[in-house]
Amino acid sequence: MGLWKDAKSIAERDPAARNVLEVIFLYPGFKAIRSHKIAAFFLRHKMPFIARWISQRCSRKTGIEIHPGAKIGNGLFIDHGHGIVIGETAVIGDNCTIYHQVTLGGTGVKRHEKRHPTIGNNVLIGAGAKILGPITIGDNSMVGAGAVVLSDVPPNSTVAGIKARVIKTDGERIAPSISLEHAKIIDPIAQDIASLREQIKELSDTVAELEKKRDNK
Repeated sequence: MGLWKDAKSIAERDPAARNVLEVIFLYPGFKAIRSHKIAAFFLRHKMPFIARWISQRCSRKTGIEIHPGAKIGNGLFIDHGHGIVIGETAVIGDNCTIYHQVTLGGTGVKRHEKRHPTIGNNVLIGAGAKILGPITIGDNSMVGAGAVVLSDVPPNSTVAGIKARVIKTDGERIAPSISLEHAKIIDPIAQDIASLREQIKELSDTVAELEKKRDNK
């Protein structure tokens, strides 16, 4: 898939886009993807200084920092994008969507090791999410806004919270990066509180039943 197809994919998925040319000339996310392709070319040809210069220049212009060593699939949609950081050994699959303030960050300091996340296909990463370390986000998954993900996420899952964990989504299994429904997630803390309330109610009912039986003796 070339840059035209990338731009067309963005135009089809963003309700604010009027046409493909608007995406090409006005969208910082598309400019960042274009610059990354050029920077990656120079890195592959053993010219790391030029590659980093291109990536840093793009970062200053768009607010999106993508290391030239990151591997990005087809159809990436970076929506708004300001504050995004994608590290050196990060891998992003096809048809993913990333909102602003997302970090695909690394852990550890050893060179030539996988230190950053691997993102599967059709993944949506909500605004402000932090995905850290050499973990894997499975295909068709959704990372809720503000989540901090520190461990692998199975395919077809939604995660939320700090530290992020898998939560239920009424059994729906969709491609979140296409639907852009990163706000439709369940609060895991609210879920736990509701579960505790239900357990307390059950215990209270049990105690009340036992007391009633005792009084009737």
